[in-house]
Amino acid sequence: MENDILAATSDLLAIGYYETATNVLLAIVLGFILALVYKNTHKGLSYSQSFTHTVLLVTVIVAIVMMVIGGSLSRAFALVGALSIIRFRTVVKDTRDTSFVFAGLAIGMASGTSNYFLAVLATFVVSVLAIALFKFNFAALYKSEFILRFRFDQAFDSRHYLQCIQDYSKRSNMLHIEPSPDGNLLKLTYDITLKEGQEAEQLSQKLARSEGISEVVLIASKNDVDY
Repeated sequence: MENDILAATSDLLAIGYYETATNVLLAIVLGFILALVYKNTHKGLSYSQSFTHTVLLVTVIVAIVMMVIGGSLSRAFALVGALSIIRFRTVVKDTRDTSFVFAGLAIGMASGTSNYFLAVLATFVVSVLAIALFKFNFAALYKSEFILRFRFDQAFDSRHYLQCIQDYSKRSNMLHIEPSPDGNLLKLTYDITLKEGQEAEQLSQKLARSEGISEVVLIASKNDVDY
């Protein structure tokens, strides 16, 4: 066991102190860039600071692991066996997060094997692609949408709130209707997209002042919402 550790250490040192430090430093810088891109392009409510840290740490750890393995096939199998005792039970809520983990793995592998050009190029391509998808909101059904909820007293005319929604939105779809136990009130939910130049606050305030309308709630929805 002690001989194996000494052999691994000698092989690691054979890489050279300068190259080892360069590999680790490059992995830290590129992992930080990748984590920063993830943080600034994340959408929805499932953001986790610990996952952002994980993207950075995975990149650095994989780079170190690649230097430990070197060109030894037996050491690679030994490392796989050692790591198999670790069980990861964290559920990834967003499938997009998985791509950043794989990107961290790939960049860490390139950095650890001294493929500097590949590591930098991979970071650049992944970062630019992630930012472009975020900026252009690629594949989204709608670029700006809101969830509108309010209660309506059926003793009043519904044309008032329908006209208000029509004046402020270029698209509106009813998602949910829930009557009260006495049947006098309706809890309505709409998916709307505001017109250019219209503000969400103006719509909510006008609805709140309308007769028969109460409990107006307007929720910004940047991601697709399932009902």
